[in-house]
Amino acid sequence: MRRRVFVRGLATTGAGLALPAALPAVLAGTAAAAPRPASAAASWREVPAPGGQPASRLYGVAAARPDLAWAVGTQGLDSTSDGTAIALSWDGTAWSATDLSHLTYATLRSVAVSPSGGAAWAVGTDTAGHDQLLTWDGTTWREASFPGRGEAGTQVTDVAAGPDGRFWASGRHGGRAGLLRGDGKTWRWCRPLPDEAAPTPSGVHVTPGGEVWVFGDVIARWDGAWTVVPRLLGIRASVSGLLPVAHDDIWLTGWGYGIGGPADKPPSVRLEHWDGTKWNGVKGPFGVGMLTSIVGDADGRPDRISGWDFWDQKRAHYLRWDGTAWVSERGPETPSVALPVALARIPGTDGGLWSVGTTSFYPYPPARNRVERLG
Repeated sequence: MRRRVFVRGLATTGAGLALPAALPAVLAGTAAAAPRPASAAASWREVPAPGGQPASRLYGVAAARPDLAWAVGTQGLDSTSDGTAIALSWDGTAWSATDLSHLTYATLRSVAVSPSGGAAWAVGTDTAGHDQLLTWDGTTWREASFPGRGEAGTQVTDVAAGPDGRFWASGRHGGRAGLLRGDGKTWRWCRPLPDEAAPTPSGVHVTPGGEVWVFGDVIARWDGAWTVVPRLLGIRASVSGLLPVAHDDIWLTGWGYGIGGPADKPPSVRLEHWDGTKWNGVKGPFGVGMLTSIVGDADGRPDRISGWDFWDQKRAHYLRWDGTAWVSERGPETPSVALPVALARIPGTDGGLWSVGTTSFYPYPPARNRVERLG
């Protein structure tokens, strides 16, 4: 029972990463499976981070510069507890835990920092089940007010920083899916999505040029009015990330289970590209597993995708855009499982990236925070 409860709640992020309770039986049976040949060694390396109370995992990461980054998640999960929130800070030398004992939170699932590094915001859920926005005041994390806070039906799912210092959060308010805009002090809801039945977006993305997108079971651009990109939703499919390069050049990541098959079958990766007219499926280096996050370079062009490879679970499987196709990169080997959940570009570096996640799908052996760095 412990294993099933842990997996059911395993990776919930702003992008909607969630694993069904049926998956552990498949995962447990893959230890002896022969891994596919590894690609050439990449320069990903593990960076030590506080492990947290078992079981723990990190859901979100954001960096302002090489000596300032945040990672958030949850710890202490088991069959009877929803856990408690954790926040880690990077000072250029080491990751350290930030005191959150003054907050009653089950998890923090997303974090964003301003380009100057002077402000940081996080999205979390308190022990009463309410979504909250938190801000770093230079000393501690504290709750922030926003319209609809604590009201039934109000959701905040993800947060992102814009190049102009404003922050954006996806969610739902007044029975409608939409978007919050913050200027660093106050928040207000933008006009909701035009379709009253539009599902709540699970994520928000701001391009280097300042365009704001929401994604999940709905994909739309906000520029004072909404432009919805049509998408045929897959059967039992999840969207984990969106990278809009141009209006006719958009990448989408995720996974899906499809119809039929055994209850414990693993998911298939989903990598899709919008060409301005339709979505096209793209074949990547591996097909069974999950793609969990996508990030662009400083100019917003495709850079990396993080993933979990069903056939080679002890190493994170990253995809790198070589200008023509997505090619394999592998993280360092772990004793158990490497599940990267979120990626963040490190400003001020030559292509440096943070990757955060967890080391196990189960509470025992203890799932620990996992942090890797490129560059």
